[in-house]
Amino acid sequence: MSESRVMDKPTTSSSTAPPKLDRLPPFHLILHNDDVNDMGHVVDALTSVTPVRESDARKIMITAHFRGRAIVMTTHRERAELYRDRLRSKFLIATVEPAE
Repeated sequence: MSESRVMDKPTTSSSTAPPKLDRLPPFHLILHNDDVNDMGHVVDALTSVTPVRESDARKIMITAHFRGRAIVMTTHRERAELYRDRLRSKFLIATVEPAE
């Protein structure tokens, strides 16, 4: 006698939702104003250690100068901390804060 086997077919639902992505919470990299560094150095530092373009670096520098602080970028914590440390190596004051 021959034995027939039935293979189970994979179940499929009529609506396929895209897979849920786990997202890391956002953090701001903040540049603070100081009375030590000149404006050219701040722009050079921003463009050399972060992916910020020169035109954006100038806006960030001006905002920090007049308002005391400016958001450089919003990204995940580890990346923000990396850029904070790089800015500090250029003698700038930078911090990382949770984005609200």
